[in-house]
Amino acid sequence: MGSEAIGWFSSFVLVLTIANQVYRQWRSGTSQGVSRWLFVGQLTASTGFTLYSVLVGNWVFVVTNALMWVSALVGLAIVLKHRRAERRLSPRGTESTGMSPARA
Repeated sequence: MGSEAIGWFSSFVLVLTIANQVYRQWRSGTSQGVSRWLFVGQLTASTGFTLYSVLVGNWVFVVTNALMWVSALVGLAIVLKHRRAERRLSPRGTESTGMSPARA
């Protein structure tokens, strides 16, 4: 029971930390410096780890990796949304500042 409690607690901390980072990215209105490939890699790894965790029957990691997959999907969606908005605001031939309209 004790080792499983450590696993669930650690899972909670990890997911909360990543969720907070994704929320900050969304709230800031910019994804400057964030690569979409980070989230593509996280989606790929989380898919594999979730499947592996199911196969070995480790439910702490099944839940953790499934939630990490969801956070990667949300993070990727935010990056793509921010990039689209930056392209719309940036005149052709000039470089975007990466700042949100409210901060520009």
